[in-house]
Amino acid sequence: MKRMEKKGVCLAAPAVLGFLIFYVLPMGVTLWQSVSYGGVFVGLENYRITFENHMFWLAVGNTLRFLGVALPLILVIALGLALLLAEKFPGNRFFRLILLYPMLVPVAATVMVVQIFLGTRGVLNTFLIQWGFSRQDWIYSSWAFLILVLLYLWKNTGYAVILLLAGLAMIPKEYMEMARMDGAGRWKCLYYIRLPLLGPMILFTALISLLNAFKCFREAILIGGNYPHESIYML
Repeated sequence: MKRMEKKGVCLAAPAVLGFLIFYVLPMGVTLWQSVSYGGVFVGLENYRITFENHMFWLAVGNTLRFLGVALPLILVIALGLALLLAEKFPGNRFFRLILLYPMLVPVAATVMVVQIFLGTRGVLNTFLIQWGFSRQDWIYSSWAFLILVLLYLWKNTGYAVILLLAGLAMIPKEYMEMARMDGAGRWKCLYYIRLPLLGPMILFTALISLLNAFKCFREAILIGGNYPHESIYML
């Protein structure tokens, strides 16, 4: 028994050590920096200064607005795509692989493509000028918020779809077959069987999507630089 316990400790040690080094230690350093200045303990002074800064509250408002728009969109789109891909049709596997492609593309490369198409001298403005329209500054205008939402959806929807597909695969087929034998249509099966049983996975997908949404400040900085448009000034 003791030998088994030692083996268990040895097997768990790398994961526990990695968690302590890469999560607990950085969190401790961050907490210390939040209550110190130049290595000197200042208590809650840093928090007081932050809460009195109007730019902080601008970032809070933008972040909440972003979450309120992006999270419902990604859940609805991912659920719709997952329900479509759960059906058998030619090219199903190909479309599933396409959904994973955005996860492999670095954020910097994605933003570079956005700048090529939507920059001041980008492809879209070139077409607008040729058709007699004026040049638009898409990245440094209120359009920047929409661009950021679309980037988030493009980058993270595929992963959300894969999670929901896994949840759909865990629903016993017998439930659907019995419901159809009783005369339930596709919408009733979705409302009364699939959605209730998919609830825990939808919640998990929402949490993962929420965590990824807070990372979108990277795209905002890469798109707008140190001084992005105020609509994408994020936490």
